[in-house]
Amino acid sequence: MSSKQHDYSDALSKSILFFEGQRSGYLPNDQRVPWRRNSGLSDGWTHNTDLTGGYYDAGDNVKFNFPMAFTTTMLAWSVIEFGELMPPPELRNALVALRWSSDYLLKSVSQLPNRIFVQVGDPIADHNCWERPEDMDTPRTAYVVNAPNPASEVAGEITAALSAASIAVRSSDPGYSQTLLQNAVKTFQFADMHRGAYSSNDDIKNDVCPFYCDFNGFQDELLWGAAWLRKATGDESYLSYIESNREPFGASENVDEFGWDNKIGGLNVLVSKEVIAGNMYNLEAYKASAESFMCSLVPESPGQHVEYTPGGLLYKPGGSQLQHATTISFLLLVYAQYLSRSSLSLNCGSLSVPPDHLRRLAKKQVDYILGENPMGLSYMVGYGDRYPKRIHHRGSSLPSIVDHPGTIGCKDGSVYFNSTEPNPNVLIGAVVGGPEEDDKYDDDRSDFRKSEPTTYINAPFVGVLAYFAANPSFS
Repeated sequence: MSSKQHDYSDALSKSILFFEGQRSGYLPNDQRVPWRRNSGLSDGWTHNTDLTGGYYDAGDNVKFNFPMAFTTTMLAWSVIEFGELMPPPELRNALVALRWSSDYLLKSVSQLPNRIFVQVGDPIADHNCWERPEDMDTPRTAYVVNAPNPASEVAGEITAALSAASIAVRSSDPGYSQTLLQNAVKTFQFADMHRGAYSSNDDIKNDVCPFYCDFNGFQDELLWGAAWLRKATGDESYLSYIESNREPFGASENVDEFGWDNKIGGLNVLVSKEVIAGNMYNLEAYKASAESFMCSLVPESPGQHVEYTPGGLLYKPGGSQLQHATTISFLLLVYAQYLSRSSLSLNCGSLSVPPDHLRRLAKKQVDYILGENPMGLSYMVGYGDRYPKRIHHRGSSLPSIVDHPGTIGCKDGSVYFNSTEPNPNVLIGAVVGGPEEDDKYDDDRSDFRKSEPTTYINAPFVGVLAYFAANPSFS
């Protein structure tokens, strides 16, 4: 395991650049990933709606609005908490990355109050092909939910995304900020009025599950959306919503998780600021849960703890380990910021934990991802000397249109998928799924749980890297 000073500024710029490799739609003249071209230009046509744009969420060519909205929320939260620490060019790039998805989400909710789009692209057909986004010939089905059918988890997360984005762009583009907020309010009304999961809709169930069903239920997204609306508007009605619905929505259970399908950990941290900074003691239960979560991450504290691998990576059962490392590192840093501003420490039973201890825990995760791990491997593509070369990503693994102008059909890409050669196009900044609980990683394109990057791994990492780029000597 190597130990060295990392170039967090370089990692930050690369973590943002990654999103340009995931773009769908018409690419702008200043596109910085040269091997990508326009794609998905007919998205939405079957509904006479423009659904171009947004991001492919991972190594496939489908636009799943649920994780894309979470990605958007986390990009926005990264800017809200750490944007002032970013060098101006990188803050600008982060806002561009944010707007690429928020523009798309606005299109997804453009037919409310009665209709919301939740996905573009048939995932079964897409996953049976290995082709570039530019060559897609699989159905670009636009999946829609019409009232009174529910889609609370997707609509709740889009509410959070648009609300958070409205805060992030408020100073640079107040008009756009207002548009985002107006649509967030409208989206929340749909989410709350027609309560239920979109996976309960027989028309779309088979094509949204098992890919991005919310196995945790939809209630956390309703609270999450309301909490972000409260932060964006200051409206007391959202305050009473998150206060009165905490118990009935099951948010009182201690949850040591935060990601695209479980918002409780992030919700508790976000709302705890109201208590720490605003003396909103009627929300004390949220802060108590946030403290419990933070304490579970501190190995020295009494009580139950989350698991770490022998090499020090935060571990949760299931694939794509690094999504937990990036989201939870983000929460550690945000909670440390909240405590620091009020000159407080974290109380874990008899143990008092200063904010810097939480920052050190986050830094261990960051340094692990950037190469301080038993494999001596950076899990960010293009960062450091050794990084994954055979990532599970169609556009990266197939020759670009520049090098191979002819179409590569659905099954014609299989030869590249099965190749042991490194990917011809380097998706700079992509953070892959990462190792298993034994810290082992095989650079294998077919092992998607380890080798596939996702937008929701990278989005919180942007904020985390911004903090350490601004505080490189923190230890």
